[in-house]
Amino acid sequence: MRQPKPALTELDPVWHRIRQEAEDAIISEPLIGGMVHAGVLHHATFAAALGYRISLKLASAEMSEQILRETANAAYAAEPALALAARADLVAIYDRDPACHRLIQPLLFFKGFQAVQAYRLGHYLWTQGRRDLAYFIQMRVSEVFGVDIHPAARMGKGIMIDHAHSVVIGETAVVGDNVSMLHSVTLGGTGKEDDDRHPKIGNGVLIGAGAKVLGNIKVGHCSRIAAGSVVLDDVPPMKTVAGVPARIVGEAGCAQPSVTMDHLFDHDH
Repeated sequence: MRQPKPALTELDPVWHRIRQEAEDAIISEPLIGGMVHAGVLHHATFAAALGYRISLKLASAEMSEQILRETANAAYAAEPALALAARADLVAIYDRDPACHRLIQPLLFFKGFQAVQAYRLGHYLWTQGRRDLAYFIQMRVSEVFGVDIHPAARMGKGIMIDHAHSVVIGETAVVGDNVSMLHSVTLGGTGKEDDDRHPKIGNGVLIGAGAKVLGNIKVGHCSRIAAGSVVLDDVPPMKTVAGVPARIVGEAGCAQPSVTMDHLFDHDH
């Protein structure tokens, strides 16, 4: 006798937990029941819920929710890594942000998570040669979320952009895995060059609020950039830099600054 197939949620613990949290949210606050059903419980998979959320946020008079949703669903079907990266981002926010108590929060409420997932969709379209649609998504992400990430930029997994206001990431920027940054961060250029002109951020880096990292420079893995700093030169791995212009003020202080989210450093160093 054939055994019944396990439910899809049993094979996807992140999605299973989100659905449980959705049911609990409706019990505690019935007024959001319609939104939670439409955004979570109506969907069979995490990817479908994600596509719905992105399309709902980015739709406008110029581009319907249906077109955007069909585009997102096709992208997730063709490139499963998109939804896997979204799961890594979701778990990263839950682990690092003390204001995040449930996995459902970033999906429904955190514009940093939603902006990064919309960027991922735009980046996929960019790699497929659909650049005008990618530019449209970049435009709408900037208008809706206040986050401007060029679709050609490359970003790893486990990304957290906390508060996510006035964030700018340029065309040739590269962001590694498990990077955390706060609001008003700029990964920008220094002039009108049209070649490789933006920063390369290593794995595990923590970038404080208002920091500006400018030019084709390298920020080494597991380093920290203090809030308000202007970084114009390479940063060695596992160092803390601060100031305008930024200089090395000490060691990173831990193995994974982006995970501990510790922004303090010893001024005696």
